[in-house]
Amino acid sequence: MKQYTFVKYQPSDAISSLINENSHTLLVLSRFNIALGFGDRNIGEVCRANSVDVNTFLAIINLMGNDNKPVLPVKSPVSIECLINYLYHSHQFFLNFRLPEMRRKFVAALNESEEDLNRAVLVYFDNFVAALKKHTQNEDKKIFPYVQDLLKGKQREKLPVVLSKQHEQIQTRLTEFKNVLIKYYPANKANEINSFLFDVFNCEKDLASHNAVEEYLFQPAIDELENRNNSTTTI
Repeated sequence: MKQYTFVKYQPSDAISSLINENSHTLLVLSRFNIALGFGDRNIGEVCRANSVDVNTFLAIINLMGNDNKPVLPVKSPVSIECLINYLYHSHQFFLNFRLPEMRRKFVAALNESEEDLNRAVLVYFDNFVAALKKHTQNEDKKIFPYVQDLLKGKQREKLPVVLSKQHEQIQTRLTEFKNVLIKYYPANKANEINSFLFDVFNCEKDLASHNAVEEYLFQPAIDELENRNNSTTTI
């Protein structure tokens, strides 16, 4: 499987140092159900202790460490099952934690004297959430089971999987929402609205990293798995 990433972190690197270098690692840990309290153990040790495939963990971390851009080939393949588990927990984090919390924060920051505008920006935010939910549910309910069947060698009608176009549309919605607030929203609670916007920037970055994992790691894995199954069928 042809995969690309920037090889900066290795299994021998202390995971606490990794977190200090890149705080985004905390989100990766939670999506692999890795709890804090690992002392001075390195990446390999922590992954093995938590039954996480170390190659998959490193592929994700190194991709993020290179601004979500693929550079060098990965020598060891990722675990598709481990990757699906990571992506599923990412979806749950966005829909059940980050976005509901952001919405509560946004409502508290709104300018009470701008009722019509408030309704409009809330609808825009809710439409973004709805689009993301539709996309992730399609992956959870259709794409992930399809890939799991391929892993088991089950013959299935090919499911068209092209993730990048959907990602671009959803990412654009969030970017447009952010820019509307920055340029045009007459906020009267500077601390509250700026704190919310800071969360939007972080969410935008997190979503871009999530999309990069799907496009540069998961999509190639699906393509190769389909090709391998097709080759087996034709023999």
